[in-house]
Amino acid sequence: MAAIVLIGAQWGDEGKGKATDLLGEKLQWVVRYQGGNNAGHTVVLPNGESFALHLIPSGILTPGVNNVIANGVVVDPSVLLSELKGLEDRDVDTSKLYISADAHLLMPYHVAIDKVTERFLGNSKIGTTGRGIGPCYQDKIARVGVRAQDVLDEKILTEKVEAALEIKNQILTKIYNRNGLDPQQVVDDTLELAEGFKHRIGDTRLMLNRALEQGETVLLEGSQGTLLDVDHGTYPYVTSSNPTAGGASVGSGIGPTKITTVLGILKAYTTRVGSGPFPTELHDKWGEYLATTGGEVGVTTGRARRCGWFDAVIARYATRVNGITDYFLTKLDVLSGLDEVPICVAYDVDGTRFNEMPMTQTDFHHAQPVYETMPGWDEDISGARTFEELPTKAQDYILRLEELSGAYMSCIGVGPGRDQTIVRREIV
Repeated sequence: MAAIVLIGAQWGDEGKGKATDLLGEKLQWVVRYQGGNNAGHTVVLPNGESFALHLIPSGILTPGVNNVIANGVVVDPSVLLSELKGLEDRDVDTSKLYISADAHLLMPYHVAIDKVTERFLGNSKIGTTGRGIGPCYQDKIARVGVRAQDVLDEKILTEKVEAALEIKNQILTKIYNRNGLDPQQVVDDTLELAEGFKHRIGDTRLMLNRALEQGETVLLEGSQGTLLDVDHGTYPYVTSSNPTAGGASVGSGIGPTKITTVLGILKAYTTRVGSGPFPTELHDKWGEYLATTGGEVGVTTGRARRCGWFDAVIARYATRVNGITDYFLTKLDVLSGLDEVPICVAYDVDGTRFNEMPMTQTDFHHAQPVYETMPGWDEDISGARTFEELPTKAQDYILRLEELSGAYMSCIGVGPGRDQTIVRREIV
């Protein structure tokens, strides 16, 4: 029995899909436990074919693996069906995808409110994807949300939509001067979409716990990353859920004592999408180099990612907050060809050194990176399959990151392909 949590240790986009794909053949279940279609995983198959996944777990690409969209996820029905069709059109078997009866559905009014609110904030905007994720989670916490199981009872669905729009139409029309939505039309459209996925709805908590009792391996796959966690991230520039390891239990119904491994994903440098502080962000030729060489464009949004050198302060923080046992370091190959590679080991805040994350939002906004520099390497490392095959300077860089981060670098990505990975210690 093994329940493994896979979590991004930076601001997301670290390459979690590659890690899931690597483990896929050793897993029986892959579970998305939070977030919505505001995040994405890109997986590259051996034939070079690339898949971009937003709601559906990455395990869908591995034959025989069961995939779960768990209770902690917010599901946009139209996006779900579009993604399913895209996979099926490419002959991917989707028959083993299950949706928690308690997962909340993202409704048209959530998208409408998200977009007008973000525009209204102007320069103070948070940088959301505008896909309605935040408003959907707001309804969940306010106990007025629509859940997947509600599409199985038209009466309950209608009551919930009518109650929600009684208030939200007032907000749209009287505050933002936008058109309201017709409750019956929303219900009809939702039921029509539900015909394409209602047969997948089930008690996924029971399924997952029975699987663990039978000795099967479950991978719990978070979206976004540690620094985007609503409780532990760089608030308010965060997502609306808990991608950290503790959220895996809440978002799936698997108890914390059943989690055996927490695998953190770190990029060999640092990126983030959207607004918010970013101490190591580069606004020079090196930032452009990382963005261009690393292909740093958001899978879901298409937005350019902000780029900077590796930040060991947030890596240490991620190790502590998540209880990370192993790291998967991705995109090491992007650094090949550099004469030297800086590492942020601490922050300077108005003359005071911080070796750990500053406590206040104000201090973090004013944090300036304190760098140490490692020598770079010229060799092409994309063909390396063992740690020893890497150039000595690349090995030294990894070992220094390991020392600074506080957890073992078990896997190292040296290219985008499925086979372009060095495994120093098996995860499963």
